[in-house]
Amino acid sequence: MRSLMNVLIAGGGPTGLTLAIELARRDIAVRVIDQADEYFQGSRGDGLQPRTLEVFEDLGILDQVLAQGIPVPLLKVSLGGKPAGERRMGELVEPTPDRPYPNGYLLGQSRTEAILRDRLAALGTSVELSTALVSFHQEDDRVVAQLSTGERVEADFLVGADGGKSVVRKQLGIAFEGTTDDSFRMLLGDVSADGLDHDYGYWFAAADNPMDGIVMTPLSGGDQFQFGAPLGDLGLEPTLETLQGLVDRYAGEGVAKLRDLTWSTVWRPNIRLAKHFRAGRVFIAGDAAHVHPPTGGQGLNTGVQDAYNLGWKLADGREEVLATYEPERRTNAARVLGLSEGLLQKHLDGDETALDRGEDVRQLDISYRSPDATGPLTSGDRAPDSPLIDANGNNLRLFDLYRGPHETLLRFAPSTPTDHPYAVAITRETLPGSYTSPEAFSYYHAADGDEILIRPDGYLG
Repeated sequence: MRSLMNVLIAGGGPTGLTLAIELARRDIAVRVIDQADEYFQGSRGDGLQPRTLEVFEDLGILDQVLAQGIPVPLLKVSLGGKPAGERRMGELVEPTPDRPYPNGYLLGQSRTEAILRDRLAALGTSVELSTALVSFHQEDDRVVAQLSTGERVEADFLVGADGGKSVVRKQLGIAFEGTTDDSFRMLLGDVSADGLDHDYGYWFAAADNPMDGIVMTPLSGGDQFQFGAPLGDLGLEPTLETLQGLVDRYAGEGVAKLRDLTWSTVWRPNIRLAKHFRAGRVFIAGDAAHVHPPTGGQGLNTGVQDAYNLGWKLADGREEVLATYEPERRTNAARVLGLSEGLLQKHLDGDETALDRGEDVRQLDISYRSPDATGPLTSGDRAPDSPLIDANGNNLRLFDLYRGPHETLLRFAPSTPTDHPYAVAITRETLPGSYTSPEAFSYYHAADGDEILIRPDGYLG
């Protein structure tokens, strides 16, 4: 009889990598397979939202992400070839004690994936390229999978993080509900542009329609920009010549000379949500479960947080905990899809507010509140950060205490002992072995003697 848990993950993108790290740091055997012959090279999902930065801090990779990425830049607007001011896709917000990373960050997806792969490698696991999931079936206590290499694999759980065309989702027969609009096409990709200041982003648009144009956002680590340009219904091909023609049309000839088109794709509005995120011992996450338009920068971030939610639950293994994955994450994915779809429709309608990014895209307001007050996870708000001072007078943060694969029990001015291995006493006076922070009491609306459990994913339990 098998005693050690093992998990097979199909898909080595941000979702699969995040999940693998979550499992590996809990000493769970995990394999990550990917049908690609080489790692993805391109920017694709380059926007990282504040909650994702908090997740990356917990995973131990935030320093690398911040070092390699850049803050969201100021956007220079040009209408009909003439300067028309500057704007930001969302106002900058000052950090607060409870929200240390309130603004988005830009880092090309391939670089984010490389950082995640390095972290996973440090935990003893690597992505197996050129290895596709061919088929699988479930038994009472395991999933049996057949790989393209001819190998037969037995695992306690299988997770499909294998993208919008997910083999796992299709073989489960889960409906992928939503719409695809073939009448609208946009060319996305990475290109270098001589003549443009790389410290800024650019919005080149028609004088009579500010929303009819091309956006170029600088990418860190070189001189490339990520671009998004409408292809319309003219049958244009995704080539450097096509893109140069669009830039000349919207910005004016001679404004920018493009070169080194290293990655491109044609995007069509394809907005879909899986009817279920689980069937027995098999789960889906990321693009396999929900496909987003690029408006709002939510896709990669939602997938990472699927994985962050699922990882500790797989490690826990109890059915009452596993059963919370689908309602928690599907509810959130539906909300985020509605947000992204609304921004896309504004863009198509020519509404300039489509460029604005408000509080709702930051994903700091996600809540997993359960309508069932008797369920195992009934609160579910994000646990905030807070400054603390330990018994020796050293500065500390609540995030320092949450960090890691464990749950944390916050005890406010406790008067009784506890045997919880990760209990932290929060007092208004510094006591030996405890922490003090008046802010922590107010953030949690806590009174003396209260106890609050923080889940391993940083939400109230």
